[in-house]
Amino acid sequence: MKAHIFDSDGTLIDSMGVWIEIDRRFLAKHNIPMPPEDGYNKFVSEVLPLTPLESAAHVIKYFDINEKPEDVMNAYNTMALDAYSNTITLKPGVLNYLQNLHAKGAKMAVATSAPTHLCMAAMQNNKIKDYFDAICMTEEVGFGKSKPDVFLLAAKRLGVKPEDCIVYDDSLIAIKTAKAIGMTTCGVYDGSGKADWEVIREIADYAIMGFDEFEC
Repeated sequence: MKAHIFDSDGTLIDSMGVWIEIDRRFLAKHNIPMPPEDGYNKFVSEVLPLTPLESAAHVIKYFDINEKPEDVMNAYNTMALDAYSNTITLKPGVLNYLQNLHAKGAKMAVATSAPTHLCMAAMQNNKIKDYFDAICMTEEVGFGKSKPDVFLLAAKRLGVKPEDCIVYDDSLIAIKTAKAIGMTTCGVYDGSGKADWEVIREIADYAIMGFDEFEC
């Protein structure tokens, strides 16, 4: 495979616990209890592939909150910045996998729905930014991963055809979208997307619990 395209949250970085706590704090300010586990997992799986602004709009609709999407997005980003800059770590096996691909001369990109400043903060804190030839955000293309734009942008910046790319992502919608444009797909398990994991295992070309068990 000529090129490797990685999601960030839930794929490269272990951010699940941070976002659970942020959701809890945000909802508490609005006197809204956390949903039960099944309901929360459904909410998270719906948010995963969205742009930051789309995610904020989904929070407003899902929890019936009277706020502007921009204000909700900014509130979440403010709460998250410290963790992304200082405490969020890579998922197991990620660093070795990136180092091995880099040593082989593989082209690598990030294609993420995470807010730009949070993604960059986590990558810089964990010292992996320099492994990537391109970093692509759904914010740039204006669409979440239900549309292929961010994946096509990554392929373009890497100078390869979509069929020469493998996409690593923990989101079912992202896996479906990447497959639809001819990219090879690798589903990566994350607790935030466990409601969709069995379907991801069925449709993805590969499915892994961690990067220490998969090489290509």
